[in-house]
Amino acid sequence: MNPASLRWKIAALVTLAAAVAAAMVGLLVHQATWQRALDTGETEALDALEKSLASGRPGVVALAELPGDLAARLRPGRPAVGYGLDHRDEPWMWAAQPYGDGRHAVSVQISMGSQLLRLHALDRDMAKAALTALAVVVPVSAGLAELANRRLRRVARTARRIAAGDLDARTGPAPPRRARWRGRDEITDIAAAVDSMAAALQHRLLAEQRFTADVAHDLRTPLMGLVAVVELLEEGEAADLVRDRVRVLRSLVEDLLEVSRLDAGAEVAERARVPLAELAEESAARVGVEARVIAAGNPVAETDPRRLDRILANLVLNAHRHGAPPVEITIGVTTGGHVIEVRDRGPGFPAELLDGGPERFRTGAAERGHGHGLGLTIALGQARVIGAELSLANTPDGAVAVLRLPRGPAG
Repeated sequence: MNPASLRWKIAALVTLAAAVAAAMVGLLVHQATWQRALDTGETEALDALEKSLASGRPGVVALAELPGDLAARLRPGRPAVGYGLDHRDEPWMWAAQPYGDGRHAVSVQISMGSQLLRLHALDRDMAKAALTALAVVVPVSAGLAELANRRLRRVARTARRIAAGDLDARTGPAPPRRARWRGRDEITDIAAAVDSMAAALQHRLLAEQRFTADVAHDLRTPLMGLVAVVELLEEGEAADLVRDRVRVLRSLVEDLLEVSRLDAGAEVAERARVPLAELAEESAARVGVEARVIAAGNPVAETDPRRLDRILANLVLNAHRHGAPPVEITIGVTTGGHVIEVRDRGPGFPAELLDGGPERFRTGAAERGHGHGLGLTIALGQARVIGAELSLANTPDGAVAVLRLPRGPAG
């Protein structure tokens, strides 16, 4: 029942058009009927004037008694007619002809009261008919507009599902080839464009996922050989530098493999009772980040400890690399479950990251530091696996990542 809905706008437009059409038709009928009544009255008045003159006892009146400009339009030997009201505001049709000394005239008058009453009755009937027609037109137009509006809402729902990541969403089955041109309209074109866009996005995303998986698997074998060779190098500054770069490359390949598994949807959560504060401290320590853990009591959640550790480690490492100390992990409990917040005091997340979400191989603004941009992507994917919700935001003090764990039997 939203008044701003396209359904009601169409219904209002149809109602307005119908009302204007009814008003114009009614006005034309009113004018034509009244003109016909005037013409009939003039004819009857002239006939009565002729009969009065032929009778030899015509009704003679002073020119001043004639209504309106009828006296001014009189010419010798020529009758004139005119419509007017008498002293009681009764409508009459007058016919007059000059008589005698020019200060008098023979006149007759025909009552127009019955014609005026019939005209008023016609106006009322037309108004009732117009209202009756509008009473039918409004619901019918609203119902017909709802058919188109329903199709538009389906397209909008599909577009929102696509924006949320469901690239399998479609507006509906494609119409048969014979019916495509018969029933094709603008809404059909929009729906087809949305489906085409979704198919193109899905194709590109699948190609990107296949590329990521192929690159990770193709790099893994030579990388393992490189790791083995590096361990044989003699100790020295150059060897340490090579080992460090190999470790970075190995971490990148492992992240790519993890992303490819998440893309394939092959990951399954293995749930257990997890002490959240203890796990948060271990995650920060494992990546070598000094983080302050704030928790009331000893909150316990039922989730996948390995995946939660991976999420927290990536968030803490991201805050350490791209933000500024102190890094804080706050654990709270709400009616919906547990909430874990990872805060830093840096410049905050870039606007494009907050608008479009994490993207692989894109770290955002330069002030957020450097990296391969997979940490937040992996954290978001692992959060989906364990049924959690990960959101990113900026505060006046820095950046905050909020992980909401659903309440389970242990919550």
